[in-house]
Amino acid sequence: MKPIRILALLLSLAMLLSLTSCSSGNDAGDSGTITVTDHAGNEVTVPKEINRIVVCDIYPLPSVLAVFFDSAEKIVGMAQPSMTAAQNSLLSELYPEILNAETGFIDGTAVNVEELLKLNPDVVFYGGTQEIGEALKNAGIPAVSVSAGKWDYDAIETLNNWILLLSQMFPQNDRYETVKSYSANVFDRVQQRVAGLSDEERERVFFLFQYNDSTITTSGKHFFGQWWADAVGAVNVGEVMESDNSTAVSMEQIYSWNPDRILITNFNASQPADLLNNTVGNWDWSPVSAVQNGKINKMPLGMYRSYTCGVDTPVTLIWMAKTVYPDLFADYDITTETKTYYKEVFGIDLTDEQANRIFNPSSMASAFN
Repeated sequence: MKPIRILALLLSLAMLLSLTSCSSGNDAGDSGTITVTDHAGNEVTVPKEINRIVVCDIYPLPSVLAVFFDSAEKIVGMAQPSMTAAQNSLLSELYPEILNAETGFIDGTAVNVEELLKLNPDVVFYGGTQEIGEALKNAGIPAVSVSAGKWDYDAIETLNNWILLLSQMFPQNDRYETVKSYSANVFDRVQQRVAGLSDEERERVFFLFQYNDSTITTSGKHFFGQWWADAVGAVNVGEVMESDNSTAVSMEQIYSWNPDRILITNFNASQPADLLNNTVGNWDWSPVSAVQNGKINKMPLGMYRSYTCGVDTPVTLIWMAKTVYPDLFADYDITTETKTYYKEVFGIDLTDEQANRIFNPSSMASAFN
């Protein structure tokens, strides 16, 4: 063989080896494992072949996993709030096997490691609580931290990073570029419409996060509600509150804010009629402008509660923009947008009835009451 041909062959072989070694996760040779960096910055070694997954306190993740795999067969354990959402949403209709997952191993952030070990997981996802991570590691379980707040509660950026991590762990199902591109397109389309709103035209919204006889909580400046409001050109009336995550408020505070619109999450069981008729506790919503004008909406419930990050995030953004500014988005058909998104991004065919049901959620999906 001529020297030039030998050199060309060696160069080709070197290029092939460099390509196969370049992946988002670090492939541990032929050991049957891969190392990934989780959202807490931990380098975690997990099996290449993962067939049994447990999800602890990151409640939207089971729905993301099911859609990511187009199957829930791998999910053997998850928390009860995740199960409640699954039971009362399209998730269990599309993936009925998810209802077989065990829930008794966790109560809030308290994990019963002995019960969890009985599920024989290949990997466990948790929400970043240090105590959970340490308990799992001490038990010898590959534990991967998934964050909901690392990206300042930007629902699109958070979803992108969840899909990126999953694509590193399961490269055969890699959907990162597809999800990222579609979400960016939706965000840009909304921004083009709302960018010209004046301060007077921007609707002032209140997110009713948790609600029962004794408690009202909302989104302050550092929670998903702030991102949703900013993303559709609205004003989150609770942005004056600096607390992280949800924050308790009084009815007097709501009176002083006097929001134009109220958006009710699926973390509580209330429907618009409950505020119109004051059916919960002794709360009186009648002086609030949003109630007087009938501008009360229940947020969508697709594969999970749409207030947080999840696979429904791009569709929820369109719904919220159209809900807050119906004239500005009058030409948007939310049913068509929903069906197109699920088909193009995940290969899932939804009927009109299934797509419409997302925007008429049951109170039974409430996480806390």
